[in-house]
Amino acid sequence: MSRSPDVRRYGAGGERRLTPAYRPRQARKTAPCQVGCPNCADIREWIGTIAQRGKLGLSREEAFTRAWRTIVAVNPFPSVLGRVCPHPCEAHCNRGDYDEPVAINALERFLGDWAISAGLSFDRFDAEPREEWIGVVGGGPSGLSFAYQMAARGYRVTVYEAAERAGGMLRYGIPDYRLPPSVLDAEIQRILDLGVELEPGCRVGRDVSLEELRKRHDALYLGIGAQMGRGLGVSGEDGPSVWTGTDYLRLVNCGQPVELGARVAVVGGGNTAVDAARTARRAGAEVTILYRRGREEMPAIEHEVEDALEEGVELVLLASPERIERAPDGRIAALVARRMRLGAPDDSGRRRPVPIDGSEFRLEVDSVIAAVSQSPDFAGFEFLDAGSGWLARDGDGGGDGLLAGGDALGLGIAGNAIVQGRRAAEILHARLRGLEPPGPEPDARAAIGPDRVKLDSKERVAAARPPRLAVAHRLTADRAEVTATILEEMFHAEAARCLSCGSCFGCERCAMFCTAGCFSRLEEIAPGSYFTLMLENCQECGKCVEICPCGFLEVT
Repeated sequence: MSRSPDVRRYGAGGERRLTPAYRPRQARKTAPCQVGCPNCADIREWIGTIAQRGKLGLSREEAFTRAWRTIVAVNPFPSVLGRVCPHPCEAHCNRGDYDEPVAINALERFLGDWAISAGLSFDRFDAEPREEWIGVVGGGPSGLSFAYQMAARGYRVTVYEAAERAGGMLRYGIPDYRLPPSVLDAEIQRILDLGVELEPGCRVGRDVSLEELRKRHDALYLGIGAQMGRGLGVSGEDGPSVWTGTDYLRLVNCGQPVELGARVAVVGGGNTAVDAARTARRAGAEVTILYRRGREEMPAIEHEVEDALEEGVELVLLASPERIERAPDGRIAALVARRMRLGAPDDSGRRRPVPIDGSEFRLEVDSVIAAVSQSPDFAGFEFLDAGSGWLARDGDGGGDGLLAGGDALGLGIAGNAIVQGRRAAEILHARLRGLEPPGPEPDARAAIGPDRVKLDSKERVAAARPPRLAVAHRLTADRAEVTATILEEMFHAEAARCLSCGSCFGCERCAMFCTAGCFSRLEEIAPGSYFTLMLENCQECGKCVEICPCGFLEVT
């Protein structure tokens, strides 16, 4: 630890001492993984419960259950997100500056799957029943997250879902090889078991009006999603053998046959495009993805793109469709595209694709899947259209009892939709009960950095690698899950890799090195809470601060 100008020398022996103004203190700091997680579960807490279970005197089942309940307090879908989340938390992990980030996603998935097999159910946050009846439009991740949070607080909740089954894009937009329906069903059922009422096949604007629901309920949450795929806007796309990415995936996930032909072009660079391409490969087609920018600009999850390439999908970058050519009988003959170059950044911060004159080329294909973007269906919600194609409100609702969240506000990952549902529920509950509104989410600027923890306090060890289905078997296995859940031995080893950045993990180094006896072990301990500090005995040597591996101790 660098101390100048804080350190001064006293006495003939030259002992290192802090001035009286620099005594040690315990200060829990924001973990970097926490600010990187849109869902804001206390990652360090639940991983610490597993890694420190021996110190805490917890059995395997007690540690697993406690960690799982920490997660589901804010996220009712740990098994689901453990499979589909791009885990931005890991990109912020301080361990990435040392060897590899902790495999947080794999740990969350393990706990989620264990809880399903163990038959765990949700706890209610408040056992007192409430008199208000809350309505939710849309049974996707945002609406279900909101419904869960309100039901757990004692409210009667009814979810109106247009489809025959709840899940939204989790069910109809993600292939089975990434998210098995049985996993989604199990985590949705827990929410329903809290007493949430589900009315499937009920389309607002057709079967019931929005105004009727507003009169029926004390508050209404809109989680209608953005499941309408947008077309390419090129000539020839109106006709057979052209699908949007969302429509194609919905048909496949519903078990309906789709005649693709032998050659398929998928246009787009996001997760829907990659999912559609990999699904088409499993149907036996030769697949080419066209994306108008470069590989670095692709918004799809990187390892999903790698998987697609391994499975034989061809990736053509810096190319944009110009038109679809059809034969006299209406069948698609070719997709004509144009080469692009990257110009100045646009409003998204990415470099704008610029067409190159005279660079047209033809792809002979039998079908085209357009996966360029999605938008909400405003039928029945026209007065809420912001004019930009998205809902003109947010999770606060402005006090009129109408709140919203999820992809209808703007496209994002499932974790964002879930946290928007949770935040809206917290705001509404506080408003209905006359409580203080919830505080802000963790500030990324407050996170403890790698320079303030001792990275070398842990041995260099590679992160856990979940078992994966061999490439040769993926296409023949059809809907078999490509990535498996890690084994329990791997789970424990991976949890032990966590540095517990900014929070005590009970290593006891401070107590061992303190000759003055300033540290006294607490009778009731928990992750981050093992010792109390008695400054009246402190000799201000600063050794405890110097040796603290997690940056929990600092000088005042």
